[in-house]
Amino acid sequence: MKRRTWLYVLLFLVIPTVAIAQDEASASGGSFLEGINASFAWFVNNIIFGILFFDAGTGFPFIVLWLIAGAIFFTFRMQFVNIRAFKHAIDVVRGKYDDPEEEGEVSHFQALATALSATVGLGNIAGVAIAVSVGGPGAVLWMTVGGIFGMTSKFVECTLGQKYRVVKPDGTVSGGPMRYLSRGLAELGQRKLGQVLAAVFSVLCIFGAFGGANMFQANQSYGAVAQIVPIPGWLYGVILATLVGLVIIGGVERIGQVAGAIVPLMCTFYVLASLFIILTNMAQIPNAISVIISGAFNPQAIEGGILGVIVQGLRRSAFSNEAGIGSAAIAHSAARTEEPIREGIVALLEPFIDTIVVCNMTALVLVITGAYNDPAYEDLRASGAGAELTSAAFGSAISWFPVLLAIAVFLFAFSTMISWGYYGERCWDYLSGGRGLIIYKILFLLATFIGSIAAPGPVIDFSDGMLLAMALPNLLGAYFLSNIVARDLKSYLSRLKSGEMVPVQ
Repeated sequence: MKRRTWLYVLLFLVIPTVAIAQDEASASGGSFLEGINASFAWFVNNIIFGILFFDAGTGFPFIVLWLIAGAIFFTFRMQFVNIRAFKHAIDVVRGKYDDPEEEGEVSHFQALATALSATVGLGNIAGVAIAVSVGGPGAVLWMTVGGIFGMTSKFVECTLGQKYRVVKPDGTVSGGPMRYLSRGLAELGQRKLGQVLAAVFSVLCIFGAFGGANMFQANQSYGAVAQIVPIPGWLYGVILATLVGLVIIGGVERIGQVAGAIVPLMCTFYVLASLFIILTNMAQIPNAISVIISGAFNPQAIEGGILGVIVQGLRRSAFSNEAGIGSAAIAHSAARTEEPIREGIVALLEPFIDTIVVCNMTALVLVITGAYNDPAYEDLRASGAGAELTSAAFGSAISWFPVLLAIAVFLFAFSTMISWGYYGERCWDYLSGGRGLIIYKILFLLATFIGSIAAPGPVIDFSDGMLLAMALPNLLGAYFLSNIVARDLKSYLSRLKSGEMVPVQ
């Protein structure tokens, strides 16, 4: 059933493209290959993005509304666990409840670092600048609000990832939306629905891993590195693919180890540079905060008014922390624990670190330096060159920042690729029954090389669409399973309060 469902989904994507290609080729008099290129672009722009960003004239794209509505629902359903369990989450990450005898492959901290390495990336550098450019400084406040509610989406999906994971005889773990959609919904008497949603999610995740989470990262990081170190794209591709291969072939344990080292390093790099600018401009902080708050409720010269500001903020929040996408649940399912709720509580820290801390650092620098409305950077804002605008903002205060940015972008891209390499691998494992994993890894590394030497264009747009579309089956299943999570959360917090759970360290 799983293989047939996968095949049907792939045919659904391929057949319309081929049919439209024939029409495009005959209409333009071009070759069939040219027709394929044109029709693929048409399919991405009109079908994929046409559905995901359909707003029915409200100005609120469907996919953003879907993600935010889910985050708000889960926050109220779980009685603001994102606030109530915040301190406990820090205790767990510090290792106070780690037990090496429990089943799993990585520690709580390594699971968090692996998931963070996939979300903390170019979105924190470029995405924030785009939000401020398009929606004004007020978008930052709504971005933060989205991050606060998104913490609970992460809690729910990562709890489910742990609860319904599969531990194989060799000790390796397979978990994530494809497991809790199929196994969890089967428990509720919705086996067929669960199988279909799980297969669709897996296909979307694999496409997303190859493109938006791999080729795009390689392409963008090469652009930043090449400005500092003149290196041919093909050589950069070979080096990057080799480094990625050394990590992903070693499995999630090695990914967790590398991510556990890289994530703190890259966050420290970026946050220290941000703090330097913020602290050396302390007198401007009150004004910057005032600009952000006033812009959130009284925007000026912003298309769409206050609704436009809200949409930009929430949109960038959802894209940055990936809450509701379901990807992080794959990483957290590998954590060593027998308490699914505990790992879900760890996961709620991700949107806090990614959006509320790192993204707000970027936003404050943009506002304090005045780069968000400096006429000298109008071309960057108009073209949506978010990374370049952020670089210009930092560069106005730190002359050597482009070097730091190149290092940060490389680390962000590398960490994102190794984590998403694992995500795609788990989905491939689910669909193939564990066969052909080496084929997936070779294809993934090939995509890394191609991304370094080419501008994939519609392929990247298609892959980005796949990443966003993962939220459709994921949140639908999570709605059905939310009562189970709420019940388990009540039991866990009750046992924690009674002193039944004694810290190991």
